[in-house]
Amino acid sequence: ARLTVFGSSRRVVGSAEEDPYMYALLKSGAPSVAIFGFCWNLVVEKIMGTTLSQNLDMIRETVTFLKQHGREVVYDAEHFFDGYRENSTYALETLQVAVEAGADWVVLCDTNGGSLPFDVEAATTAVREQLARESARTGRPSPGVGIHTHNDSGLAVANSIEAVQSGALMVQGTINGYGERCGNADLTSIIPILQLKMNRPCVSSKNMGKLRLLSRFVSETANMIPLNSRPFVGESAFAHKGGIHVSAIMKVSKAYEHMEPELVGNR
Repeated sequence: ARLTVFGSSRRVVGSAEEDPYMYALLKSGAPSVAIFGFCWNLVVEKIMGTTLSQNLDMIRETVTFLKQHGREVVYDAEHFFDGYRENSTYALETLQVAVEAGADWVVLCDTNGGSLPFDVEAATTAVREQLARESARTGRPSPGVGIHTHNDSGLAVANSIEAVQSGALMVQGTINGYGERCGNADLTSIIPILQLKMNRPCVSSKNMGKLRLLSRFVSETANMIPLNSRPFVGESAFAHKGGIHVSAIMKVSKAYEHMEPELVGNR
């Protein structure tokens, strides 16, 4: 685990070396820096009020500056999937600029939470293939691909899993899915899906058994009522009330339980 400080690319006006915010990121002392930049031409031109070319310069200079100061750089590509749908050439170019500047990770962000799993699969595959081609051409190691999803369409977990299946190695999410609007990708679902159903180890078995306790602790700390219906860790996740269901699990529990509840500390 590494503590990571989060910020944005440099300001539109000036250089990275002249931006006091860049030095604030360094002053934090965190070994890893996650910075976001924009991939959607709509946001670049209509919201940031700059040009597509200037946006590329901002991304390039920011990553270069942070790498020169010895930081691991995680480049979060804001609005990537929207940008990819509208102008895939430019969206991929923003990633390429970050990679050429030395980014260790490129994270594809579904900022609006509107993407569907097949959108995520197609775009993630395209990114991974482009990075592999560039690595073969230049001899430079290919950065890792990550995924960052929001739950506005109720698909944050599904989209994250689809991205992993398509080659993503980092999943950004939150415990219980807490986050703005409809929330972020819920790690209490993603972790057991990856480890127990997809054979992609994430945590130790001991810590997996603490997942429900962790979920309850975060709810209590955030002063939020835990959702009984939350998959894997909710109070009702493995509660059986229908007579036929109860009769069946008394004979063979896996008939109506998709996994052993104890693996995530539930019952």
